Amino acid sequence: MKPLRYPILTEKTFDMLERENKLVFAVDEEATKLEIKEAVEKVYNVKVDSVNIIRDFKREKKAIIRLKPDYEAGKIISDLGLM
Repeated sequence: MKPLRYPILTEKTFDMLERENKLVFAVDEEATKLEIKEAVEKVYNVKVDSVNIIRDFKREKKAIIRLKPDYEAGKIISDLGLM
């Protein structure tokens, strides 16, 4: 199982990225907060401060990931070619 599916970049998540240093990913239904944290740290070589899980109206599971202050969420999105 791969906990991370794809990054979600909308107007709202872009605002979170800039103001709060947070990323939003669609995640596997079975993924735990710890698995998501470990996957983000390993794949993007960053340190995660916190992970929150939400479900949208489509019942899709999403993770809001706050990075430690030493790391920039914007750099990850830029490296992925989404910004």
